[in-house]
Amino acid sequence: MKYLILAYGSQRDYDAMAGRPTDGGPTWTPQDFEAMGTYMEKLNNDLAESGELVETRGLTAPVHARRLRQQDGAMVVTDGPYAEAEEVLAGYWVVECDSYDRATEIATRLFHVPGPVGAGADVVIDIRPVAESRHEL
Repeated sequence: MKYLILAYGSQRDYDAMAGRPTDGGPTWTPQDFEAMGTYMEKLNNDLAESGELVETRGLTAPVHARRLRQQDGAMVVTDGPYAEAEEVLAGYWVVECDSYDRATEIATRLFHVPGPVGAGADVVIDIRPVAESRHEL
């Protein structure tokens, strides 16, 4: 079974990782950012070696996003970040593994990403099975 593991963040998180001061949150040093990158690389390599990694990508900061929606029959395009969205998708993994429990075990590793004290306090991760056909929806 394939599972989609979704990691969420905020524009504030991206600013902090870039070393910009944020209100109340920790600011990352270049060493913190390097440690995070090393950890993520090891996680991805471990999953690739076990044959469980299908795909993974990190996403750019919300400030680079664009949202489309319809309002009164007209298309509305909004450039990010979005004031109404505290959390945005920061990255994802598609894994193929034997069970929901194994996908959860993999996702749990994301709570151990190194960084400055307090950086992971509000981490949110979702795990969703991937539908292989419309009948699985």
